[in-house]
Amino acid sequence: MQPAYRTEVLSKTYGEGPAAVHALREVTLEIPRGEVVVLLGPSGSGKSTFLNILGGLDRASAGRAWFGETCLTDLSDRALTQYRRSHVGFVFQFYNLMPSLTARENVELVTEIARDPMDAGEALGLVGLEGRLDHFPAQMSGGEQQRVAIARAVAKRPEVLFCDEPTGALDSTTGRRVLQVLDDVNRELGTTVLIVTHAAATAAMAHRVLHFTDGQLRETITNETRAAPADIEW
Repeated sequence: MQPAYRTEVLSKTYGEGPAAVHALREVTLEIPRGEVVVLLGPSGSGKSTFLNILGGLDRASAGRAWFGETCLTDLSDRALTQYRRSHVGFVFQFYNLMPSLTARENVELVTEIARDPMDAGEALGLVGLEGRLDHFPAQMSGGEQQRVAIARAVAKRPEVLFCDEPTGALDSTTGRRVLQVLDDVNRELGTTVLIVTHAAATAAMAHRVLHFTDGQLRETITNETRAAPADIEW
């Protein structure tokens, strides 16, 4: 089976000359379809830069990246926008919900522009919020708001879900519940899930763990046995 992503000497540099910052340095790898992949590393290690390039939010300075047979690094800005709209979903540390809209209406923002979306109620049911459809963000806990954000991302049935510090603003109990939702999305929908995190313990739930340091991919680990999110301690 063709991998979800493949990169060859992918690099990203900000600035020029002595002041240049090498955020990503010649990363070459393959990410299979249908896996939960955790990207670990300290701040500035390159993991979020890597995620943003694969997600079509940023461009590489050198090297190449493919989504299936599509070379992302060759796409125009318009084509990258279409790629993001059609194939990927994003979940961030901060929920980015519209405060004046209900949970259902926040999810419907995506379903109105997707090609083959889920019903908003179905998406919210997938993350365990079928009883909160008409609640506003201010009426929900942080964990519930993050689950609305996940429902919004998965409602368009993306092939890949990009999660940048999705538990960073949550306590450990709520964080484990959010990780369980991401695991459920992977298992039930077959979505490839990429999670950037500082929480090293999260690696135990992954199929594959990518360790980044100083802009380089230092190590790739494949877990033969995966931990359940409920069993993760951090």
